[in-house]
Amino acid sequence: MSITAEEKTRLMKEYATKDGDTGSPEVQVAILTSRIATLTEHFKTHKKDNHSRRGLLKLVAQRRKLLDYLKGKDEGRYRDLIKRLGIRR
Repeated sequence: MSITAEEKTRLMKEYATKDGDTGSPEVQVAILTSRIATLTEHFKTHKKDNHSRRGLLKLVAQRRKLLDYLKGKDEGRYRDLIKRLGIRR
């Protein structure tokens, strides 16, 4: 249910704001979005897995907090990120 190390590295390279960037809000939101998508697929076959559903809700809340932070810091970066990730907002 988690993402692979290769997938995580690819997301870091794609969404990094500078070389060696692993912790910017853009990278963190991209990784969370990937994990959320993986869990969403998991729930299509495992409808009653409520323990994992709780984890999904925590991930969504964490992503929301990061997006709110980014929106407050730099509206342009926020709009660019949600467009690139295809997040409804």
